[in-house]
Amino acid sequence: MARRASGPIWVTGASSGIGRALALKLARQGRVVAASARSLHDLAGLADDARLVGGVVRVYPLDVADRGAVAATARQIVADLGPIECAVFAAGTHLPVEIDGFDADIFRRLVEVNFMGVVHGLEAVLPAMIAARAGHIAIVSSVAGYRGLPTAAAYGATKAALINMAEALKLDCDRAGIKLQLIDPGFVRTPLTDKNPFPMPFLIEADLAADRIIAGLVSRRFEITFPKRFTWQVKLLRMLPYPLYFWLVRKATGR
Repeated sequence: MARRASGPIWVTGASSGIGRALALKLARQGRVVAASARSLHDLAGLADDARLVGGVVRVYPLDVADRGAVAATARQIVADLGPIECAVFAAGTHLPVEIDGFDADIFRRLVEVNFMGVVHGLEAVLPAMIAARAGHIAIVSSVAGYRGLPTAAAYGATKAALINMAEALKLDCDRAGIKLQLIDPGFVRTPLTDKNPFPMPFLIEADLAADRIIAGLVSRRFEITFPKRFTWQVKLLRMLPYPLYFWLVRKATGR
């Protein structure tokens, strides 16, 4: 992601958290960023901040759950800025799930934003990238998708779906000349994690997360995960038998 003449980078979920920090750092590096989120006010603030550091962020308000709007936004970015070189699909939200008052609408909302929002983005950018036999796509998931965690039944399910989908698409994208990467952060300080009522081990700031992502985007790694001293511990949990896994989670969370 060094400073050079190249196509725009499309970042969804750019109004706050990881998406905002990433868009601002890319703009500071000299990249032209097309930033999407639902809040025009927050996007305008991002564009102002980018100008202060000599960068360019063009704003494209968007609800990623709207399939037609995602396709139209991708077309508008191409018309304004040229072919999309890289798309980072970072839009996402979280709502806790408890068995008391279990609500299907929570699952539907998170599936529409976290999972289908990425699917809509893929549908919008893949045809041009396939035709050009070039392009770069990064999907932001989470270590919450590795195994089930209390109160994350909906959020974790959407993140697990993203991980599985990215793995399934990887070889096809390789054959098409498209670089596909999966981003699995641990705990990052964002407006969403600020609402968590539990301790978050190895919590990092969004600016540091953006640095880790940018370093990963220029690498050949399929998965970009951080902070590794935490995420590799979570990876090990995937290999544990259920009795031991549930015992450890119960001990850690008090559930």
